[in-house]
Amino acid sequence: MPKRGIILKSPREIELMRAAGRVVHAVLSRMKSMVAPGVTTSQLNAEAEDMILKAGGEALFKGVVNPQARFPFPAALCTSVNEELVHGIPNNRPLKEGDIVSVDCGVRLGGYCGDSAVTIAVGSVSRETKRLMDTTSAALGLAISLIRPGRMWSEVATAMQKSVESSGLSVVREYVGHGIGREMHEEPKVPNYWSDSQKRIDFKLLPRMVLAVEPMVNLGGPAVEFADKDRWVIVTKDRKPAAHFEHTVTVTDSGADVLTDGR
Repeated sequence: MPKRGIILKSPREIELMRAAGRVVHAVLSRMKSMVAPGVTTSQLNAEAEDMILKAGGEALFKGVVNPQARFPFPAALCTSVNEELVHGIPNNRPLKEGDIVSVDCGVRLGGYCGDSAVTIAVGSVSRETKRLMDTTSAALGLAISLIRPGRMWSEVATAMQKSVESSGLSVVREYVGHGIGREMHEEPKVPNYWSDSQKRIDFKLLPRMVLAVEPMVNLGGPAVEFADKDRWVIVTKDRKPAAHFEHTVTVTDSGADVLTDGR
């Protein structure tokens, strides 16, 4: 058993997580087709809740209690628009041409979880915003390509950070990925950057370890804060756009297997 309570999954458990991941993938694919100027994030959420219910799943985020927040999270999706980084609450404000919306979806099916996120352009976006999206998506792809047994996570996180910062963008420090299984959040913490101060949380990648890898990148500086007194929505401190991409990934004997890509 790895240190720090990391739970390795059996082949059967991994396939159950893949089944949950298929539902997540279907929801996010539908969101990509729905997002357009004039659509509201409440409409996106209503469709997602219906899809998850019909699939026999449970929306992971709905009802989650955050001790800092004033109320449990009220929706199946986190829909974070423009400068909102994560935990955006669906609402009735129409999306506008040039916006971006990060859609995060988690599902429990058959007792196991899948979690994935994508940032979607609303119509045409600026060149800088497109660069932000592409860089964040590429950081996730890079991490997946580097995952293999025996490698320390610090090596992967360092490469992700260098990739992002070489593009003149910033990696968020306060929010990171996580282990996942029967519960949405399990050990270990999975940062998207690295510093010597994090040595105590480093871990070795092992076969059958399952991680939610989720780079969060800002167009401006890395600092973030709560948007308001409800203390759910996280925004960039300089109010420049942010992007968020995520996959649930298992470590195999030779590399990585993405469980939320719809296969």
